[in-house]
Amino acid sequence: MALHNHHGAFRVPELAVPGSGHGTLMGLSFTVKDVFAVAGHRSSAGNPDWLRTHEPAAAHAPAVSRLLQAGAALRGAAHTDELMYSLGGENYHYGTPVNPHGEGRIPGGSSSGPVVAVASGSVDFALGTDTGGSVRVPSAYCGVYGFRPTHGAVDIEGVIPLAPGFDTVGWIAGSAELLLKAGEVLLGQPVRVTDQPGEIQKDKQTGAQTGAQTCEPADMRNGRQTKPHNIKPSGKQTGKQTNTHRLSRMFIPPECWSLAGQECGGYLKLGLNRLQTGSALQTAVMEIAPEGLKTWMDVFRELQGAEIWATHGAWIERERPVFGPDIAARFTWAAGLAGADHSGARSLQRGFAERLRGLLGNDGCLVIPTVPGPAPLRGGDPAQLELNRSGAMMLSCIAGLAGLPQVTLPVAGPGGLPLGLSVIGGYGQDLELLSWVQEVWKQ
Repeated sequence: MALHNHHGAFRVPELAVPGSGHGTLMGLSFTVKDVFAVAGHRSSAGNPDWLRTHEPAAAHAPAVSRLLQAGAALRGAAHTDELMYSLGGENYHYGTPVNPHGEGRIPGGSSSGPVVAVASGSVDFALGTDTGGSVRVPSAYCGVYGFRPTHGAVDIEGVIPLAPGFDTVGWIAGSAELLLKAGEVLLGQPVRVTDQPGEIQKDKQTGAQTGAQTCEPADMRNGRQTKPHNIKPSGKQTGKQTNTHRLSRMFIPPECWSLAGQECGGYLKLGLNRLQTGSALQTAVMEIAPEGLKTWMDVFRELQGAEIWATHGAWIERERPVFGPDIAARFTWAAGLAGADHSGARSLQRGFAERLRGLLGNDGCLVIPTVPGPAPLRGGDPAQLELNRSGAMMLSCIAGLAGLPQVTLPVAGPGGLPLGLSVIGGYGQDLELLSWVQEVWKQ
């Protein structure tokens, strides 16, 4: 039986695959963003021309297979923004899913459909992708839990890419407990440690472009560099991530909190107090971006844009797809980055990542707003929407540049509108972060 689609979350509500195992997710349902390979299904990536020019998948993506083998049932293929290149959730071709907790407001994107499917109660949890905030931003706007893992922690094979050096498989749930339970299934493998931040490489077997991201961080806890931490995930030797490190330090970056303003910041501080009350972490207010978050965002945009064109430029030039006006403008901008020297941006990213990974080690976390405020109104002024997008990207680029795991937690904001409070953990500390949040948030 097809899912109800009252909130417009699904492009293909009739898609259904029963669970194939008897694991920890038995009796639960999930949906996937319409970029995941599902055997026999043709993914759209949010664009009819992509749908037209690609064949159905021959096999499930590994992330999908893991969930099915754990007993969960797949229900529907959910909407995405065009080629995942947006944080708004509005699709020129397929329409905009309805934000269940923000009447008249955008759902956020690009994982708009999976997030709305969870927020509306259509499914228990969902798979999305997160490159520049595409799970975290809509999760905050729609009042649900969302997770972006350490870059490379979850197998991304069988997923349509955007910018491989930043792409991750993320997931969404209605509770911290289910977010952890899904994570225990999806993170049952070692983190893939790669070479250069945001650098485009070629897969030796397929020839497909892939991104690479790694750094050897220096210890900056005392404001000076010392011997680098070994922050490779604890599962590197065991074949999966394990919860062997306990969080003991919390950092609150004032430049991030200033983006939320006084009113929204007040609501978010109630959530921060909840985290602090439920734990015994040493807390310090500390600036993390002396260069300014706008500089970090600009570096992220440049490296992401260059990878996006390297990934999709040939297809765009060959097929001449029809994009919505805002997406078309972004691809035109990305095309202008082709052939440019991005070594300066990569060097800056490497410095950011080293500093942040060294600061957090394996027992530290950052607590920041996920987005500056509630979801913007649909059909709003384009200039204001771009300001909102930039504010969200200044916050979401932090974990993206450093390849770190981030969980967003729902907080009630002004007028009951959803806000998001985020915790960013150390490199490879995904399960520890999810476990800690599940423990302290329920108290």
